[in-house]
Amino acid sequence: MSTKNSSWRVSAFDVGLLIALVLLNVLVAVWNGSRTDGHPDCGPWAGLVLQVLVLLTLLVRRRRPLMVLTVALAASVTMTVSVWLAPGLLVTSVDGAGVWVPLAAPFATYSAAVYSSRSRVAWVLTGLLTLVATRLWELSFAVAASGVLLTAVPGLLGMYVGARRGLIAALTERAERAEREQFLLAERARAEERVRLAGEMHDVVTHRVSLMVLQAGALRVSSSDEVVRAEAEVLRAAGCQALEELRDVVGVLRSPESLEALESAELVMPSAGSAVGAAGGVEAEGLRLSVLVEESRAVGVDVEFDEVGDRSVWSPVVARTAYRVVQEALTNVRKHAPGSSVRVEVRHGSGEVRLRVANSAAGGSVDTELASSGSGSGLKGLCQRVELVGGTFESGPVPGGGFSVESVLPAERRTDVS
Repeated sequence: MSTKNSSWRVSAFDVGLLIALVLLNVLVAVWNGSRTDGHPDCGPWAGLVLQVLVLLTLLVRRRRPLMVLTVALAASVTMTVSVWLAPGLLVTSVDGAGVWVPLAAPFATYSAAVYSSRSRVAWVLTGLLTLVATRLWELSFAVAASGVLLTAVPGLLGMYVGARRGLIAALTERAERAEREQFLLAERARAEERVRLAGEMHDVVTHRVSLMVLQAGALRVSSSDEVVRAEAEVLRAAGCQALEELRDVVGVLRSPESLEALESAELVMPSAGSAVGAAGGVEAEGLRLSVLVEESRAVGVDVEFDEVGDRSVWSPVVARTAYRVVQEALTNVRKHAPGSSVRVEVRHGSGEVRLRVANSAAGGSVDTELASSGSGSGLKGLCQRVELVGGTFESGPVPGGGFSVESVLPAERRTDVS
């Protein structure tokens, strides 16, 4: 709507300018007609027709500025030649004191400097028009000064206005680009936060629900009561369904636009399950590796825990990272290697912590529902989390059919990236 209003105002201004200039030319023609001084009676009116024809081109001075300037130059040349061939026909004042250019000339040079994209051509035409208007071959200061004032000065003014408009447009574009970039950064931050929350939800809930599923499965096998076994199976199936639905929800949150952000952002914050570590320090209950081991033992996983050294030198971020490595490794064992034996090793060396979680080959049948409930990005996320704190991460199968997860962390990293 504003564009239409602006266009209407521009058109109204051009029409008003045309009417004013035509009326001015009519007054000049009437005044000159009353004092022909022996010149042809048709002189003022023939000149008025030429002036009006040139003025009409001003209606397109914004769209075709070079055409308008060319018409003005042609009219100026015609008026000059007419003075030599037919004095008084197109120019009443032929005594050498007047400037023989159409009244539209200043507006033509101004428009060419402002609106033309071919500035070199515009200035060549302006120079030719100035040469004709100043009539340097007659060496008249008054004529030369008047000619420059009516042709070159409007061109210079137009050049200034055009440069100012270009600067304003560039600054406006830069401001709009900065605003768009700010908006995109905000969108990216929101996407990263959404995906981070998805990763945290998956890590924490999957760990806890998988324990529930295994406990229900163990109860179903060990109980002699058919009702209890049936209810345990219902509970196990519900847990598997919850994990499946959780995977679907995480898949929705991990949109294609945010997936790359997840890979770098989901590992920065501690999960809700380990959030107590942020307030309670390295030795908080949520970060104790022994708790993870006991949880796995409680659902029938044969876990051997071996820790050597003092963990008090751990920085909070390293403690959280170690907790997450062991947590994910034990979760994968419960899901993909039931019946296997697991060994968790923690070694505190000089300035580093070595973690190794290795399991033997599966000794029982894999619960396909439980095994397929993950998002498939756990180990990749662990690798990035470890690298984020300056450590190394390796995982893969071992001889005999088992699997191993190993990580080396800098024990005294003090920069808490969480």
